[in-house]
Amino acid sequence: MRSMTYALATLSILATAATAFAQQPCTPDLNGDGIVNAEDLTILIADWGVTYPATIETISPDSGPAGGGTLITITGTNLAGTSAVLVGGFPATNIFVLSPTTVTAVTPPGSAGPAVVSVVTPAGTVALPGGFTYEKEQTPWATVLEVAPNPAIVTNAALRAAIVATGLPWRVRDNASNVEMLLVPPGTFNMGCSPSQQGPCVPDENPVHAVTLTAPFYLGRYEVTQAQWQGVMGSNPSNFTGFSDSASRPVERVSWNMVQQFLSATGLRLPTEAEWEYSCRAGTTTAFNNASNTDSTLGTIAWYILNSGSQTHAVGQKAANALGFSDMSGNVWEWCQDWYSSSYYSVSPSTNPPGPASGNLKVFRGGSWLATSSPCRSSYRAAGASATSTQDNGGFRAARSP
Repeated sequence: MRSMTYALATLSILATAATAFAQQPCTPDLNGDGIVNAEDLTILIADWGVTYPATIETISPDSGPAGGGTLITITGTNLAGTSAVLVGGFPATNIFVLSPTTVTAVTPPGSAGPAVVSVVTPAGTVALPGGFTYEKEQTPWATVLEVAPNPAIVTNAALRAAIVATGLPWRVRDNASNVEMLLVPPGTFNMGCSPSQQGPCVPDENPVHAVTLTAPFYLGRYEVTQAQWQGVMGSNPSNFTGFSDSASRPVERVSWNMVQQFLSATGLRLPTEAEWEYSCRAGTTTAFNNASNTDSTLGTIAWYILNSGSQTHAVGQKAANALGFSDMSGNVWEWCQDWYSSSYYSVSPSTNPPGPASGNLKVFRGGSWLATSSPCRSSYRAAGASATSTQDNGGFRAARSP
């Protein structure tokens, strides 16, 4: 009774206002007959508390890997009360209502092919048949560990979005070598000279030039370990053996030529020099990939001459960069695929540079447990003969194209 009295009073006030301002549309006239009366009250009461159905207009992206993990954005109407999103009948995760017209969610695992996307609201469930298509996984050579990038590991939001946009799983384990690998998305960066406070650039780091990598690739989360090398090659050339954690330390005393044997046996490859620097920087433009130009901060990310105790250390103990890669500075030097030329940056193509066509030396990067801080800079270049082992401070990190 109180609600009806309130409704009548409301209509009365609105009617008075409409009369006073006759030149304006008669808002209380709910049935459009030009009169505010009991018929309008009936409409008001019938409509009291009604929640209007939601609609789905678009889903972006509209496809992703069958392993799930794709961040999708759903647009439509009346989505403010969304309580659940289902894809192929299974609940999505990480649901966020951004506005009455926009909801985001992360897809669950599903079967390859089109799937129905359903949104649950207070007014009911609205569905869009075929709103999302699950793609067959494209990594038969690996075991998928995580499809979507973990924000606690891939801390750069732009890089996370770029990884998701590839439609490929983020974290995998190579079946032939047991090497854990992370996906590096395409992108553009400035390659070359990044001096630190104590380490100026050397001539072969110039000129700084923009480089675009057009295709995603996988790169080892850590340097290849002694255990992984021995598992493939059947022997261990390393110097730092006999420790309780030797199996988890990087393999060393391996030449570029020796590494080719490991890669041939597993189907892996070395990163190009441009891929290595792009992965090392992980969105940074500073001397070190911890977003710092200060040499005294290097110890947070690297084992080098001031903290290594004159030996290698088990991989993954230092802080990772914004893509999730550990030990890209220090521990052991890492071979790259490229021939070395001190003047290559002057003629390097801006897209997918492959390195010189020939040469006498091969590039290695990243510094080592024996290096001072300057060689651990993201832009520092070094080189050695392909048959040279770089002694007990040289190893490698494996890559693979999807």
